[in-house]
Amino acid sequence: MSDEKGFYKEFEVFSKRSETSPFTHQFSLTAPTKELALVMAQENFMRREPVSDIWIIERMHIYGLSEEEKASLQRLDNKDYRNTKGYGYLKKKWHQYEQQVLDEKEILSWQGGKKE
Repeated sequence: MSDEKGFYKEFEVFSKRSETSPFTHQFSLTAPTKELALVMAQENFMRREPVSDIWIIERMHIYGLSEEEKASLQRLDNKDYRNTKGYGYLKKKWHQYEQQVLDEKEILSWQGGKKE
C-alpha cells in the first residue's frame, strides 16, 4: 500500500442508541475503504456505549446548500397568521380573574341566598 495522495478518504460516522432514537453525528475518520471505515467505527465507538445502528458516509457524498439555495428557503409570502404564538397569555388572564376581589353580594348570589 502506498502513501500517495488520495489513498485515504474522509468518512463521517453517525449512530443511534436504540431503534427509536434518531441518528446523531459522532466523529470523522480517515480510511482507505468504506468497509475498513466501518470496522474502525465499530472498534472506536461500539465498545464505549450500546449502539443499535451505524452509518458510515464518505464526506464527499454529503451535500450542503449553497448560499443561493439557502436564500430560496425563505418564505415568499407573508403568512404569519399560520404561526401560532400559543395561548400562554390565558394562564395570566385566568390568574388575574381568580385574584379579583369578590364582594359579599356576588358571593351570596352564587348560593342563591340573601343577606339578612
